[in-house]
Amino acid sequence: MKRRHSVMMGTACSDSSPSPNQSSSEPVIPLQLDILEEIFLNLPPQHVVCVCRLVCRQWKDVADSESFWRERCRREGYQLRDPSKVPSNWRLFYFLSKKRRNLIKNPRAEDEFQGWRILKNGGNKWKIEGSMVKHSNPAVQKNFVTSYGWCTKEQVINLKDEGYCPSFMDEFQPHIRISDWYGARSDCGSIYIISVQLLDHKKNVLQNFSPEPATIPQWNDQQWHQMVHVFKDYGPGVRYVRFTHGGKDTQFWAGWYGIRVTESCVEVCPALDN
Repeated sequence: MKRRHSVMMGTACSDSSPSPNQSSSEPVIPLQLDILEEIFLNLPPQHVVCVCRLVCRQWKDVADSESFWRERCRREGYQLRDPSKVPSNWRLFYFLSKKRRNLIKNPRAEDEFQGWRILKNGGNKWKIEGSMVKHSNPAVQKNFVTSYGWCTKEQVINLKDEGYCPSFMDEFQPHIRISDWYGARSDCGSIYIISVQLLDHKKNVLQNFSPEPATIPQWNDQQWHQMVHVFKDYGPGVRYVRFTHGGKDTQFWAGWYGIRVTESCVEVCPALDN
């Protein structure tokens, strides 16, 4: 792209030179870097990357500087959980933090089974109920509950549809963090299963997280347990995430005495923040 020598935002770039039709005596007044950085800090980040940094060398230097993106993180509240660990790329840290969200739809059973595909519906089938014990997140008020036969359900996340384009995923391979909360009634044992897979564009499995089933015995403390896994260094080609979980009770009791699940989560996140 040819460097533009026109005056933009009230000034010219520092490495601009007069055009053939421009008088050599016409003043070229570059902005001080701190002033230019302050202007960029008040522009949409995509505009800084896709427009401003293409104007001239001075603007590119500011738009690419670690100090600019570190300050942008500070102003927008994207903080490091461990201050002793510093990102190697503050711009990547900023955009991953800005886009970070739970990609699972309806993780807390607030909208019935919307977003979920039922795979197995054994016993008296899946059911939704109010949480029997308090969750660490006060927003969790409901959960899915299984029966005496195997109950499983899944979601398949299209990363491109969620704003993570193929080239971004292949080049940066950001960490993909999954978590899930499960628990049992105090008077009945339960089995919990989970399987999360990274898929390519044809939905072939590239990586798989399928731990051994977790069994909670009868007469337990009825507390919530969390399952966490982080995919990293998974190579190019990841386009989908398939999240599957469920379980059943161990007593074969009619009703809904099986495993409870809620607050399921899949996040694309900075490596230092998972």
